[in-house]
Amino acid sequence: MRETLQFLRDLSRNNNREWFMTNKQRYQQVQSRWYAFCEALISAVGKFDPDIASLKIKDCTYRIYRDTRFSHDKSPYKTHFGVFMAKGGKRSMHAGYYFHVGTGVGEGYPYSHMLASGNYCYEPRVIRMLREDISFGWEEFKESVLGVADPSFRVDMDGALKKVPKEYPADAPYADFMRLKSYSLFTNVGDDFLLQPDLVERVAGLFRTVKPFNDYVNRAVDFRDA
Repeated sequence: MRETLQFLRDLSRNNNREWFMTNKQRYQQVQSRWYAFCEALISAVGKFDPDIASLKIKDCTYRIYRDTRFSHDKSPYKTHFGVFMAKGGKRSMHAGYYFHVGTGVGEGYPYSHMLASGNYCYEPRVIRMLREDISFGWEEFKESVLGVADPSFRVDMDGALKKVPKEYPADAPYADFMRLKSYSLFTNVGDDFLLQPDLVERVAGLFRTVKPFNDYVNRAVDFRDA
């Protein structure tokens, strides 16, 4: 990962087409190593989550080229690599496992390195089902889903409602989950995490602890399609 980190940091300082074309061969080498890592990670996660085992690179990875049509930032390239392993692929709207390598310079997305589970942009019907499931079965959710996740994972409250919906008590222990419009757990890691040996095994080991969370969310997603 050392070469990947250095490339992303160099790209962030030179985010223009001229520099990228001059360094195109370097990018292709970094991309090839990233794809090899992703293939190994898909295989490792697939050992404990059969829905992931059959996924291909194209199902889980993203182009480095940014869509700048509706953005004030016209930088042409992303300065991170991400792999999202979810049942049916990255566009299925199922909860999955996301591993993100940024520049490591700066805080928050997209700069920080990150592991996450879940997904964003659920349909209103799925959100309603998740709120009902969590509120009625809070103790089981807390113990069997949140309780088995690695302690470093925390709930992503980004984009949450400011107030608890009126259907639910504002002082309930599950109140924050009623405010969510997306359901995701995440943890940030540093360069030292990426540069230690056996990265695939360590990432897969953390993802194993959040499989119950993904299963819980996907139950609602699958019920929507039933």
